[in-house]
Amino acid sequence: MCGFVGAFNLESGSAPVADGLRDELRSRILEMSRKIRHRGPDWSGVYTGANAILSHERLAIVDPLSGKQPLVSDDETIILAVNGEIYNQKEIRARFSGKYNFKTQSDCEVIIPLYKEAIENFGEDISKAEPKDLEKRIVDSIESLSGIFAFALYDSKRDVFLISRDEIGVIPLYQGWDSDGRYYVASELKALEGNCVLVEEFPNGSFYLGGKGAQKFIGSNLEKPVRWYSRPWEKFENVKDNKSSVEELRAALETSVKKQLMSDVPYGVLLSGGLDSSIIAAITKKFAAKRIESGDTQAAWWPTLHSFAIGLKGSPDLVAAKKAADFLGTVHHEVHFTVQEALDALPDVIYHLETYDITTVRASTPMYLLARVIKSMGIKMVLSGEGSDELFGGYLYFHKAPNAQEFHEELVRKIGKLHLYDCLRANKSLMAWGVEGRVPFLDKEFIDVAMNINPSDKMCSKNPDGSERIEKWILRKAFEDYLPPEIAWRQKEQFSDGVGYNWIDTLKKFTEEKISDAQFAAREKRFPVNTPATKEEYFYRQIFAEFFPSEAAAKTVPHEASVACSTAKALEWDAAWKLQNEPSGRAIAGVHEKAY
Repeated sequence: MCGFVGAFNLESGSAPVADGLRDELRSRILEMSRKIRHRGPDWSGVYTGANAILSHERLAIVDPLSGKQPLVSDDETIILAVNGEIYNQKEIRARFSGKYNFKTQSDCEVIIPLYKEAIENFGEDISKAEPKDLEKRIVDSIESLSGIFAFALYDSKRDVFLISRDEIGVIPLYQGWDSDGRYYVASELKALEGNCVLVEEFPNGSFYLGGKGAQKFIGSNLEKPVRWYSRPWEKFENVKDNKSSVEELRAALETSVKKQLMSDVPYGVLLSGGLDSSIIAAITKKFAAKRIESGDTQAAWWPTLHSFAIGLKGSPDLVAAKKAADFLGTVHHEVHFTVQEALDALPDVIYHLETYDITTVRASTPMYLLARVIKSMGIKMVLSGEGSDELFGGYLYFHKAPNAQEFHEELVRKIGKLHLYDCLRANKSLMAWGVEGRVPFLDKEFIDVAMNINPSDKMCSKNPDGSERIEKWILRKAFEDYLPPEIAWRQKEQFSDGVGYNWIDTLKKFTEEKISDAQFAAREKRFPVNTPATKEEYFYRQIFAEFFPSEAAAKTVPHEASVACSTAKALEWDAAWKLQNEPSGRAIAGVHEKAY
């Protein structure tokens, strides 16, 4: 996991870029890259070409010695900067054995031969390709990747660039344009703000082919980012009659966790004591003793698994996490924070998270504090339980889903928004301190298994005895033998609630006092874009605007009404919800044990 900044189309006209301007642009890119060095404190690298500049900040997880970036192809014509991990790199390397001369052991280098294979039939002039044929070849090459990634590839021989992002958007990526029409990409918004006149989030599950050598495709589908990721399960009709298998579910998640243990540095697990993080910790513990890179034939370099939890003293998560850790036998680290420490951290959290979304700020603050402790102990990678609630309907509002179709369609909506919320939180909270987060529930192959389960088997329906089935019942059933009963069947607790209810309660009171009625009444004048709906949101927005003053930056943040993390569409499930705008799980009266 790293960070990068790329600038393309340096020539604003037909003439080559003058040396003085290129030096100026290079200096600008380096300064932009410094703003995201927290993502990659281990090494910096830069490529300066005739029509492109790529700067990379590296966090070394795999191949620390030779895997520095930007990576360069065996013929030195293709330059690649990647943020992420490719978990099936061994299989791809084997596929290109004898066809491509790998220069490093970096998992990310496999993207280069995949690209070369996609365009090899078109010679040095890619404009000879038919758009549909080229699109299919690129889609197939990216589909070959199993991992989390955002990358910028520059083909200097053809003067084209290829930008892409993983299917869910686990890895952040932004794009922008300066006043001279140059195109930029960066791992975080802060690198582009102030340097670009327009900034947008790069769409997840998409790719963009551009550059001088791709000008023929203007007017075709390739002129803008193309969606490479789509699945039949996105439509209810394709899953409503499926058979569900607990055994297949269990095996698929074990496979996902095991392949994500690929690491040449010490790693650990985040353990809140909730179902999802506890399952990931249990599976990790099962495989932690052996080094998976050796095919389980060698002892792991760091065979002792460390787990980490954070909360206010006596919080629900700390109590549950201790029970789970004792049962699993991890070396457990319990981190306490105070409400004042969290309040003091809010400006730093909003700067690093690049959002003013209430749910994200509430949950990110303790995670940001925890990441600092993790890094201080020499841990560089952690596995986390993000994504499970979106795959299985874990949020408490799903209890009110009227039928299987509405349930499934809400899951699809939630998965499509993960890059705006939980993935953004998990990635940027951890990477603020140079800690990589991996999310096995969001493995591409596991998502296919989970989303092909019959939606009726995921619903919070009635049991034969008349009691209501708990959320994520099928996932709990698959792993009930891995955990103590009080953890396997613990009610869903959103992270910002679980760290201690006093955290959210204090935030509400604190922000209510900080924002006057007069300020709030004039909110539309100060913030005409995504006008804050509450004083809490106004407070966060005020801090955000200090760091990111442009309207374009404000538009990168999601803004919709929500109850207990629902989408706006799901508010139709309960008439009372239309009068609320509270993302806490305690907003679901009659479901949450400590509802408001």
